Amino acid sequence: MDDPAPTMPDTLDTMDILQLLEALPHRYPFLLVDKIIRMKGDESCVGIKNVSFNEPQFQGHFPGRPVMPGILLIEGMAQTAGALCVRAQGLAKPKLVYFMTIDKVKFRKPVVPGDVVEYHLTKTARRRTMWWYKGEAKVDGSLVCEALVSAMLVME
Repeated sequence: MDDPAPTMPDTLDTMDILQLLEALPHRYPFLLVDKIIRMKGDESCVGIKNVSFNEPQFQGHFPGRPVMPGILLIEGMAQTAGALCVRAQGLAKPKLVYFMTIDKVKFRKPVVPGDVVEYHLTKTARRRTMWWYKGEAKVDGSLVCEALVSAMLVME
């Protein structure tokens, strides 16, 4: 049975890049979310990734036709969910944030340099230090990728 959720504020919040760097262990070139523009407790959020041609994956994926690797879109969803979980813990910063599961992944359209990806995450369940989210990646309002992901916080 799920643990009762702590009372979360009904106000919308944001996280800039400095707050993301504080919340997540990831660093360039593997930090795949630039900011979070809307978050509501641990219930939902929208993260932003500005896709640039200067990113290292485009050297080989694919020369002459750069396409964002789908697994990096999934990782961006997981990082956005992880930041949401960390923020929901308040002052207690976790030792680690683990990506636990990926289910029902579908890639709809390619993401290319110049695109702005919005990661829309909505909580589906929580049990202790684990959260499950439905994620959708969108570019210009169009669905490009979707998945169910889960994250776990390791508290010390």
